Amino acid sequence: MFGLGDLESAVMDVLWNTPEPVKVRAVLEQLNTPKQLAYTTVMTVLDNLHRKGWVERQLDGRAYLYQPAIGREEAAARALRDIVNSSGNPEGVLLHFAQSVSEEEVDVLRKGLRRKPRRR
Repeated sequence: MFGLGDLESAVMDVLWNTPEPVKVRAVLEQLNTPKQLAYTTVMTVLDNLHRKGWVERQLDGRAYLYQPAIGREEAAARALRDIVNSSGNPEGVLLHFAQSVSEEEVDVLRKGLRRKPRRR
């Protein structure tokens, strides 16, 4: 995910694919990484994601339960917004993107734009 490191993205994938809040150990067990990660590494990544506003946590006894603060779709939309804003030519990026979408995606965009309130 744009704006996150590889391990942060992998941790977010675990959280997005898990329906209920989870402890660090559960995240560690679900991570598919080539090397064995330390519990404290995953705990630090989750703490960093919490600080960045990507995850929420609640105390459960002596350990935290973690869950995503935002959905995968919202995160992807934020990433697209960041890319457009950092491009130096937002209009050009949007025009190139518009030329690359499928007919189904055009329909989705039209529906979304019809629902968007106009700014004044």
